[in-house]
Amino acid sequence: MAPESPVLRRLYLFPLSNVTLPLPGGRMLEMVSGCYLVETSHGGILIDTGMNHDAPRPAGAQPVRNQKNVLQHLGDLGLKPADINMVISTHFDVDHAGYHDAFPHAEHIVQREHYELARRGHPRFAPARPHWDHPALRYRLVEGDTELFAGLTLLETSGHAPGHQSVLLHLPRTGPVLLAIDAAILQSTFTPERKASPYDDNEEQLRASTRKLLALVASRKIDLVIFGHDGAQWQTLKRSPDYYD
Repeated sequence: MAPESPVLRRLYLFPLSNVTLPLPGGRMLEMVSGCYLVETSHGGILIDTGMNHDAPRPAGAQPVRNQKNVLQHLGDLGLKPADINMVISTHFDVDHAGYHDAFPHAEHIVQREHYELARRGHPRFAPARPHWDHPALRYRLVEGDTELFAGLTLLETSGHAPGHQSVLLHLPRTGPVLLAIDAAILQSTFTPERKASPYDDNEEQLRASTRKLLALVASRKIDLVIFGHDGAQWQTLKRSPDYYD
């Protein structure tokens, strides 16, 4: 008899820190770093793990504020790392993969293209390598859009980084929720003709991924799109211990 598929119950948003970053022309941008907990009938799923305290800070950034790591957020909900049975890694940037090694009992899931590029020694992913490449971690490599189970689909969205992935959830009451992650870090960048930022890898792929997500939002009538680092949007969202269900 086939095992029963997990059922999605809740989505928690973990705000991890705020930082002000410099932009071209002397402007400053308020950014939030975050990760996500999906509560299911079969246990917890983390989407990214945030920035570790040993991570280098971006050049020109103002001091990091409101720091609270993923382990502290879990603890506030009465959870331990052993309660997490899956970690979805959207990509291995230092602000997304800094606590992967705290979850050795979980299955870690990443796009094959991204994993193989990082393992070959791409310098972009080196700062967090001790955390995402810890020998105790077990990885499942996926290729392209992948439905992990009913209600949770991984979406390949290269451009910010090769093999980046976004996540589409379908919650019982809220309905579909798109976690764009860094395919669209700000709501203002979620446009068909967007330009790449200095933090993006490939403008052509970034634009194609944005159009893919825009088409998905229109076809699935998705009302809630959460952008990866939009400090202004995050102020309007339900943040842990509150949740979407």
